[in-house]
Amino acid sequence: MTTLTPTAGAASPRRRAQRRRRAIAVAFVLPALLLLGALVVYPVLFSVGRSLLDASGSRFVGGENYAEIFRDPATLTAIRNSALWVVVAPTLLTGLGLVLAVLVEKIRWATAFKLLLFMPMAVSFLAAGIIFRLAYEEDPDKGVLNAAVVGVHDAFTDTSSYPTARAREGLGFAKAPDGSYATTDAVAPGRAVQLGLVGVPPKDVPADARPASPAQAGPDEVRGAVFLDFTPGGAGRPGVIDPAERGLPGLTVEAVRDGRTAATTTTAADGSFRLTGLDASDTYTVRLPAANFAPPYEGVSWLGPALVTPAIIGAYLWIWTGFAMVLIGAGLSSLPRDALEAARMDGASEWQVFRRITVPLLAPVLTVVFVTLVINVMKVFDLIYIIAPGPVQEDATVLATQMWLVSFGGGNDQGLGSALGVLLLLLVIPAMVFNVRRFRRSQS
Repeated sequence: MTTLTPTAGAASPRRRAQRRRRAIAVAFVLPALLLLGALVVYPVLFSVGRSLLDASGSRFVGGENYAEIFRDPATLTAIRNSALWVVVAPTLLTGLGLVLAVLVEKIRWATAFKLLLFMPMAVSFLAAGIIFRLAYEEDPDKGVLNAAVVGVHDAFTDTSSYPTARAREGLGFAKAPDGSYATTDAVAPGRAVQLGLVGVPPKDVPADARPASPAQAGPDEVRGAVFLDFTPGGAGRPGVIDPAERGLPGLTVEAVRDGRTAATTTTAADGSFRLTGLDASDTYTVRLPAANFAPPYEGVSWLGPALVTPAIIGAYLWIWTGFAMVLIGAGLSSLPRDALEAARMDGASEWQVFRRITVPLLAPVLTVVFVTLVINVMKVFDLIYIIAPGPVQEDATVLATQMWLVSFGGGNDQGLGSALGVLLLLLVIPAMVFNVRRFRRSQS
């Protein structure tokens, strides 16, 4: 007769309990596993298989699509821009977040300041892209950045008052190749000249402009007037100062001989000018320099080929600076205060405390923030697609936007698009693995 030992009898219920717990755990995890498989695993496997087929998906091409990545100029531009994003954006964000987190600790309204900086995170990338697309408008009347740039420029640099002005043809006053206007015949001292201009809108005529009048010149000077050669109603005579025609003040006038300026002056409120100190035995050309007619400063082409990527990175910084600041601030609040106070008591300055104590102690947090942002910028798509205008879309493209463009945005080559997706996945995986391992080490 066989008898069961107490140990064997107790082990059987224990095994059944363990199996039951495993079954319950699997039942709870199964929906998440199914969702993960449907949304992550299957698309990844499908993309890998699709990347080995041609554009139509009917012919196996092996690694041809991966080779095409490094032959296509647009794709190489996307790789270069992605590398720029990975190097610049996370570095700037981590640095800004660190500086702001340290400074916020020293102000009274720290909570309000953090809320203000974190608020852009609540704005969708679509809305943020539209905001910055408008802010980067080149027209100063629409784009706030160029309005500020033009305002600062005009505060320090004089602008021309008559950018649209031009001379009437065939009246002895013509445009030179350099954009200036000059008399076609030489002018001797003792003469008066009348320089009529047209093409000036009434709104551009200064409010202090007075009616022009003819002038008489002395023996060693040239006098004259620069006037708007236009009478409302068309009753005026071309090239002649009529009673209703006003002078154009503020214009620079020069007397030029043998290519050198002999005298210069500025027109008065009635457009009159006087060039003195001239040699009565010589003749001169009266000239209005091109600076009088230079077009107004229009600001910076933020969304041009040269600046579009830095401009979009700027928009990205606006959104994510609060995120970096809050995470680093959380790490900063957990630092041992006794180490900081001991350094200050030993005579260390605030800069030394920051550089030798705060930053080394925050290194794990800074690394996690940096790697998280690297993963994020590799996938950036919305801002680039919304902010970059169509003509410079290729200059701003990164791997994510290029993948969409070649697959669905007109390229219609899903084989190459899938290869770009696989390449993007391979670039992101190391950063993800690094982050997970560091998180596990910090938990242990």
